[in-house]
Amino acid sequence: MTFQQQLKYKFSQFSIVEKVIVINVICFAIPLLLNTFLFLFKVPSNSLTAWVELSSNPTTFLSRPWTFITYGFFHSGFFHLFWNMILLYFSGRTLVNLFPKEKFMSIYFLGIFCGAVLFVVSYWLFPVFEGTQPALIGASAGVMAVLIFVCTYMPNLEVSFFFFLRLKLRYLGIALVVLDLLQIPSSNAGGHIAHLGGAILGFFYAYQLKKGIDIGTPFKNFLSFKFFSSESKVKKRKPKNPSKSNTTSYSQEEQVKIDTILDKISKSGYDSLSKEEKNFLFQAGKK
Repeated sequence: MTFQQQLKYKFSQFSIVEKVIVINVICFAIPLLLNTFLFLFKVPSNSLTAWVELSSNPTTFLSRPWTFITYGFFHSGFFHLFWNMILLYFSGRTLVNLFPKEKFMSIYFLGIFCGAVLFVVSYWLFPVFEGTQPALIGASAGVMAVLIFVCTYMPNLEVSFFFFLRLKLRYLGIALVVLDLLQIPSSNAGGHIAHLGGAILGFFYAYQLKKGIDIGTPFKNFLSFKFFSSESKVKKRKPKNPSKSNTTSYSQEEQVKIDTILDKISKSGYDSLSKEEKNFLFQAGKK
């Protein structure tokens, strides 16, 4: 097996959350490497990021519509990337333990898009931003969408901080949204507005899903997730059981059990689950 094949195989074994994190890290590293060559040939370093970041200038973003998504995979600095990926890892891992990977991807991408839309609309709508044309970069809107979705869907689930402080997710979500609102006048207004766009998407997605409505269905039907498949090409060519299709759907009995467990988590928290229930939920999340 060649080195390239080994990399592809290892990547295929990652969870969907880990794959997205790896892609974000690669997108952060590539510009750093290319900037060296740009420097040697006296090319402005911002000539590269201008093609992936989202501009608040209507003429610019309309001529580069892909930036409504690409901005969400690049970061302005190491700690910007680091904290986004830490939050994405823990919130995303919780989400994929409950739902198929397509749900995670829908929430993440739609969060990035909604953050971009709110950013652009705000700089066109509010007088305070008149005469300013900043650019937006970073995965924060997508991360906030995933995090607020989890906080809304399982508001009573408790998380630990510093080994002694336990906080319900509902209060964590509220605190993060309030912090973004309060920081808009002080610094990085566009970034905090994009965070709120992602948070709104995450909240609305979870709220509707509780009522049995999946607002991400059109997006899932449009976008192919083959790139994020956890199955290697070798396994696809030689399936252990050809009669079973590679699907993330659950049987009626499994879905009923999952819904019952989710209701229990919502009412009493994750720690109220038995070991058997936790194992079942973990295995269901891997499908």
